[in-house]
Amino acid sequence: MTDIYPSRHAAEPEMLPRLDPVVHGDWSEAAPLSQAQAAQFDRDGYLVLEDVFSAQEIAFLQQEAGTLLADPDALDADTVITEPGGREIRSIFEIHRQSQVMRRLAADTRLADVARFLLDDEVYLHQSRLNYKPGFQGKEFYWHSDFETWHVEDGMPRMRALSMSVLLAENTPHNGPLMLIPGSHRKFLTCVGETPDNHYRMSLKKQEYGVPDEDSLAELADEMGIVAPTGKPGTVILFDCNVMHGSNGNITPFPRANAFLVYNAVSNRLTAPFGVPTPRPSFIAAREAKAIAPCKGELVAEAHA
Repeated sequence: MTDIYPSRHAAEPEMLPRLDPVVHGDWSEAAPLSQAQAAQFDRDGYLVLEDVFSAQEIAFLQQEAGTLLADPDALDADTVITEPGGREIRSIFEIHRQSQVMRRLAADTRLADVARFLLDDEVYLHQSRLNYKPGFQGKEFYWHSDFETWHVEDGMPRMRALSMSVLLAENTPHNGPLMLIPGSHRKFLTCVGETPDNHYRMSLKKQEYGVPDEDSLAELADEMGIVAPTGKPGTVILFDCNVMHGSNGNITPFPRANAFLVYNAVSNRLTAPFGVPTPRPSFIAAREAKAIAPCKGELVAEAHA
């Protein structure tokens, strides 16, 4: 397969044009987003949806997240990632396979139908995780484009995927919220540096390859600015696979927790990686493209059924 987004090959970074749509579906009144919301996602590469889940549903999800964090020994050890240099949990991967509640969340029509509309296809979960940024100890996630890594290290062919962050704790301007460069999804910034074998083992704690250069980041930020969407639990932040994003550390007493779900179009299933000889493990990048069957109804009632 021709690599239309080559990265980590050249000695200098490049700004390549995006060759894929952002909103793949045609808007109609039956769409799960308004026309203005679809236009904003197309323009900015992200969208904030407020009050998607009820207070009862969020309490139920918070309880489940607390259960996962409290007993990591009950989970697949490979999926539990701790903070660099510490023992605090940073992420738990593949939560949809380790939690019935999180599996039901990922299939909820309020999320899955939005992904199916924006990607104009059946969708599957490329990746899922619980992101936890503890108070005082939570470290930063440096700037990056998810697609650059998914393309180079996983073999995702095209930009036909998106992420949804379901806020399970208040995300404030102070506790390390997601930061994005709006509009950056329309350019593909290549990275330099040959990827070492088994790079994922250290990149999940601190990424050192597939990291954009500072001059290019400064250029993007100067042209497009930086936003940091915040919100209460129940808010959902959607963002395109190629938008440049990251987050600061959390030195406040207030932890940040989000359920993070990556939807990929079934037609965009993974191939051989474009920049490494061996793909990352399936708990990071699913190689089985089984379409999600969307579920309706309240999360609490459904999960207990």
